[in-house]
Amino acid sequence: MTESPSVHHESPIYRRIADRLRDQILSGALGDGDRLPGENALMKEHGVARATARQALAVLINEGLAVPKRGSGVYVRLFRPIRRHGSRRLSREQWAQGLAIWDSDTRGRSYVVDEVTILREPASEQVARVLGAGEVWVRRRRYSVDGRPVQLAASCFPADLVEDTAVVLPDTGPGGVYARLGELGRAPVHFSEEVRARMPLPGEAESLGLPAGTPVISVTRVAFAEGGVPVEVNEMILDAASYVLQYDFDA
Repeated sequence: MTESPSVHHESPIYRRIADRLRDQILSGALGDGDRLPGENALMKEHGVARATARQALAVLINEGLAVPKRGSGVYVRLFRPIRRHGSRRLSREQWAQGLAIWDSDTRGRSYVVDEVTILREPASEQVARVLGAGEVWVRRRRYSVDGRPVQLAASCFPADLVEDTAVVLPDTGPGGVYARLGELGRAPVHFSEEVRARMPLPGEAESLGLPAGTPVISVTRVAFAEGGVPVEVNEMILDAASYVLQYDFDA
């Protein structure tokens, strides 16, 4: 029996336009923060309708390579991912020497902590169950690296444990909260993290400046002191496009 010749279907023109722009981004011809050609420019260059030009830009936005800015245009969004090493960043050698966890994550890159709020409030049902406390002190903050928001975090501590300590101050001092817990005789000796991916809530997407379609990584960490006593629940929301999560295990 004679086989029918295969039929080659060329990809839609909006895909070909997106492919060309992507190649320019990945080759470095277009760098982080550069403005992409707008709909009018793409229409003129490729002889396409506005809807086609819009589709081409939407492909790059949905891939996380570009971000729209209202009233301004669409811009390249390239970012060297943060390598988050699960065990190294939490090692006692890190915070006991007065270093911040983020010093391990960023490795010399500039980072900023802002949107800091510190409040005493009733514990959520889940946090109360873990910490065995009805009230907690909560430290909420946002982290930005190289000028880009990458993570939101909310750390909860048993209120009676950290009341009137540096844990509830904006500047917790060298080594951060874990060094301060050590001074209280509750130094963390074990950590447990649960990791899952999901789409962001509207407030999370706004605070992190996420393009449409960008997922987040939700990490919930519990820190335990000697005797298995839980001393912190930290709920973190990470921009999935900004991170590589690394975990090392012995066989």
